[in-house]
Amino acid sequence: MDWKTTRIDTLLEQALVEDMATRDATTTLTIDPALRASASILARQEMVVCGLGVIDRFLKIFAKLDKRPQAQVRFKVVSHPEIFDGVRVHDGQVLAVVQHNARTLLSCERVILNLMQHLSGIATETRRYVDAIEGTGARVLDTRKTVPGLRMLEKYAVSCGGGVNHRMDLASGILVKNNHIALGGGVEKVLKSALKNRKPGQRVQVEVRTTEELEDALQFGAESLLLDNMTPKQVKAAVKRIRAWSEGKQPIPAEASGGIQLKTIRAYAEAGVDFISVGALTHSAAAADISMRITAEN
Repeated sequence: MDWKTTRIDTLLEQALVEDMATRDATTTLTIDPALRASASILARQEMVVCGLGVIDRFLKIFAKLDKRPQAQVRFKVVSHPEIFDGVRVHDGQVLAVVQHNARTLLSCERVILNLMQHLSGIATETRRYVDAIEGTGARVLDTRKTVPGLRMLEKYAVSCGGGVNHRMDLASGILVKNNHIALGGGVEKVLKSALKNRKPGQRVQVEVRTTEELEDALQFGAESLLLDNMTPKQVKAAVKRIRAWSEGKQPIPAEASGGIQLKTIRAYAEAGVDFISVGALTHSAAAADISMRITAEN
């Protein structure tokens, strides 16, 4: 990921403004403006790292926001070659070392840690799901169940954990759900319209919940099937039907979705689907435990 994109920089700036980082009352009153320090960012658990790029960006943005002379100093972020986004690390491992003005480090500490903990938590949780279906051929997808404003970063974290990104937004893919069918005049009318008016390269995916809905979707031209809230047994039967229908034709990918957990994902993968989408990757992942240890430089 390019951490210098305008959207990401705007997000990071908003985080600093929200925390009033340039008006840190405690640090301003207690820390010598000339003091330089070294901050070690440490993993406090086994985890998959994500978000190392925010360190450099937060500090550069802070320097632009803070008009105090002590903020305009050179800083250095040192990362070990073997530590990068997507790598597994162990408890106590140093992720990066930052040499900077002590006031700046203290004022930026919380926002840096908050985002790294959140993204690393998503990457770590995703890796658990990916590991759980290893060898099955199925791939783990994320969803649009993300924190508003953080989608780009959260989906990046999923990819760092070995997952695959589903639609980034409503404009980047076609997914016909039951509400579209109900409001659009029925499955036949909706699919005909979608297939006729879509942009080049867009695949029409249809969500189905029953055998009857599956048959309708196949009959009227669905190019990908989302098997929603089915049991592994039902998914296996649906996949068999999809494979039979598409024999000798363009293969129709099958995706399982709906309340799938770490303890059940293997059964869905073994049912034969190509993809398994898991909203919990982004909406329920626990933050990883990361700390920052700051010491004065001699």
